[in-house]
Amino acid sequence: MNQSINTLPFFDKSKGMEIGIYSLGDHLRNPHTNKLISAGERINQIKEMAIMADDLGLDVFMLGESHQDGFVSQAHTVILSAIAEATTNIKLSSGASIISTSDPVRVFEDFATMDLLSGGRMEIVGGRASRIGLFELLGYDVKDYEALFEEKFELLLEINRNSHVTWNGQYRAPLNKAHVIPRPLTKSLPIWRAVGGGLSSAAAAGRAGVPMNLAMLGGPAGSFKRTIDVYRESASLAGHDPKTLPITTSGFFYTAPTIDIAMREFYPHVNEGMFQANGQGFSKQAFMHAKDPSSVMNIGSPNEIIEKLISQHELFGSQRYMAQLDFGGIPFEKIKQNIEILATEIMPKVKKYTAEKE
Repeated sequence: MNQSINTLPFFDKSKGMEIGIYSLGDHLRNPHTNKLISAGERINQIKEMAIMADDLGLDVFMLGESHQDGFVSQAHTVILSAIAEATTNIKLSSGASIISTSDPVRVFEDFATMDLLSGGRMEIVGGRASRIGLFELLGYDVKDYEALFEEKFELLLEINRNSHVTWNGQYRAPLNKAHVIPRPLTKSLPIWRAVGGGLSSAAAAGRAGVPMNLAMLGGPAGSFKRTIDVYRESASLAGHDPKTLPITTSGFFYTAPTIDIAMREFYPHVNEGMFQANGQGFSKQAFMHAKDPSSVMNIGSPNEIIEKLISQHELFGSQRYMAQLDFGGIPFEKIKQNIEILATEIMPKVKKYTAEKE
């Protein structure tokens, strides 16, 4: 079987499932106070979150790219570069970089440079954009949504595999023996494909033999099992060994002494955040499903979240979990509390259970 070793991140299975945090870089009002902090303060919050995660031993920090009102992560690589300089051990990644409206050469140059600055800690998650306003802003036709991503993502993978690239496509000028530098510390970067649950995107990730980053907004964990099965089946049919292809799952996270407190505190932020970012709030009925042990929303007491994470790991066979815990104008003190509990109370128990003995 084939193994796309040039794009695979390293996982030490003896240490258990990796756990980290990710931010979309949203910049939204606190629905309880109607207060909106400045853009500079929000950017510095994101940087401080990453530093805190590094200090507490979390495995990964991710930051998304967005180009619309209500976000500060338009230049996500600039923020990630500042984080790379301020941290020591934590892996850093986009979550996601919008490949459709970016030049893959520049994306690779940016992340390879950050990889050298960070001592080899950078990864890329390539995404298609769930918010499509950036297509007009950056001069692309949204009608080419799928084709743009597929062509540019394949070029990004080709650049990652080879330092000299000859390539021809529809949406970018050709490359003729182009020397793309700098090269990352280990000569190539871990490159993931972002999947929002769609089977076709999961199948494409499997065929390409790249790791999958699966975003899970809500619902029972079992509803995402089919996406993961399709990914692995497609990888196998394409000649890749699914056992070598890691999976990240990500979604809402919020912890408090009881699940009722967690739900009461977190829901206004999720509802208002979804409304401000996407024009539609989060249904209270759908949110209440978080109380179900099968829900992919990891909301509740630390022990309840530990049980959910272990159950999801057993169901999915996943290698990494990323918690979104700063969405919708949550006060920074609450964000820091959640990071600390995730790192000191939840992560050790999840890792202990999920560690594979040699």
